[in-house]
Amino acid sequence: MEMSELTALMTREGLALLDEVGAVESSADVARSVSRLRAAGHSPDLVSAVVGQAHLRMRARAKFGEFADRMLFTRAGLEQATRLSVATMHAVRMRRAGITRVADLGCGIGGDSLAFAGAGLAVDAVDADEVTSAIAAYNLAPFPDASVRQGTAESSLPAEGAVWLDPARRTAGHSETTRTSAADWSPSLDWCFEVAREHPTGIKLGPGLDRDLIPDDVEAQWVSADGSVVELVLWSGELARPGIRRSALVMQSGETHELTAAADAGDEPVRELGAFVHEPDGAVIRARLIGDAARMLEAGMLDEQIAYLTGDAALTSPFVQSFRVRESMPAHVKTINQALRANDIGRLEIKKRGMDIDPASFRKKLSLKGSKAATLILTRTAAGRMAILADRV
Repeated sequence: MEMSELTALMTREGLALLDEVGAVESSADVARSVSRLRAAGHSPDLVSAVVGQAHLRMRARAKFGEFADRMLFTRAGLEQATRLSVATMHAVRMRRAGITRVADLGCGIGGDSLAFAGAGLAVDAVDADEVTSAIAAYNLAPFPDASVRQGTAESSLPAEGAVWLDPARRTAGHSETTRTSAADWSPSLDWCFEVAREHPTGIKLGPGLDRDLIPDDVEAQWVSADGSVVELVLWSGELARPGIRRSALVMQSGETHELTAAADAGDEPVRELGAFVHEPDGAVIRARLIGDAARMLEAGMLDEQIAYLTGDAALTSPFVQSFRVRESMPAHVKTINQALRANDIGRLEIKKRGMDIDPASFRKKLSLKGSKAATLILTRTAAGRMAILADRV
């Protein structure tokens, strides 16, 4: 969105028209809405802004639920925004630590600031981009203790309270963006870490950050939401919990579970395939807490380098997906097809680790003509490439 479009939108006429335009989901909806609004005599800038926002609001419901219907977005801002359920967990931590004011430096469209303000914190939000900061101000307008201004993170450090940092990991822009290297992040990681030494701070980063860059004196928390690892947050000062340096926070279907440790967990020994296979959640893998998950399940590693666990105990947990083994075999198409026919399998979920195959292409080689469903796990083990036919627990 350009400033001319935002100016046209941020009027009584523009916002009323946005509320009236209705759902805009598909490309055909976009075309119809543009034609209708232009025929009604509205300006090109206003039509572009209204239809674009209506479309973004539909997409934003996945992150913000019903709150999306009163928010404004840029395409890049929505892409980079923290989903509200995750941001709420950030706010909960702030409140539990006794924080009453937070400076959100690099606030984007205000996703985290919304959760902070909703939890009763005073929020000072700052973004370097003119359009983005204006949109954040609109989104935070219902909260009297939230303020937004345009500025850089480096020039906006507070005298007191906590700091929330989300260093830009993509090129600047309101639509398409590309990832940048850590050396080009703004503000820089070195600056963020310096702030974290002086203030209680949360630093939101990509979950694939090089672990060698993580300071020793922070709590590193990997977060997954509905099966996808969405972020790594480094917490410092009062926001870092005593004795915890590694955390995997798993959010699934409205429930939240956490696995914590003082350091990376040592792995359990490799063992032969048992009655169950367990696939750790991505946050558990990133946090290197696989060994702790294995001990909870009385399980061991299927291979030293592969994140699959196996054991005989009929146990599962929120930190893994569990599968009951039907049978195992060499990972040869002919052998697998024989097992599929023998088990009357017609619907098959394919999972793989440590094998260079494309599940979609592999599926085309399989004979799936039965009436039952199963999961096929393709993996590497010390004994070679293995196929495991299993059922989800």
